[in-house]
Amino acid sequence: MKADAPARYRGDTVVPGRGAGGLLRLEEPLSFWGGYDAQAGAIIEPRHPQFGMTLRDTCLLMARAKGSSSSSSVLAEAIRHGTGPRAIVMRDRDLIVALGCIVASELYGIDVPIAVVDETTWQALAALPAGTPLRLEAADKECTIVSG
Repeated sequence: MKADAPARYRGDTVVPGRGAGGLLRLEEPLSFWGGYDAQAGAIIEPRHPQFGMTLRDTCLLMARAKGSSSSSSVLAEAIRHGTGPRAIVMRDRDLIVALGCIVASELYGIDVPIAVVDETTWQALAALPAGTPLRLEAADKECTIVSG
């Protein structure tokens, strides 16, 4: 394999679709309800290490979520406004985050796929430099994640 060839990883599909963006790994869990401004597109939780950062146009690496069931509505609105991520990779399955992406797909016709990966794949993705282009191709059960 060439040194500059894209790396491929496997994951389990939580929400199907295709999405791509620059890698952004959250250092801590985020609650979209009260932690993210869907209009402005910024993390507003004052104690979050990435306070002020945007998720716009990212492939979000978020090990797990935290917070309220209302997070799904904030995430769906961020996706509708174009201030949310384009794809999400998680270590732990989260139905509230999944619901936000499903609602965005059903109501607004905007797909934001979600994949869950094992620990080895998580560590490999988390070690990539911020901004590395990632692409998710999430079929019904299996997802391919391509970096580079």
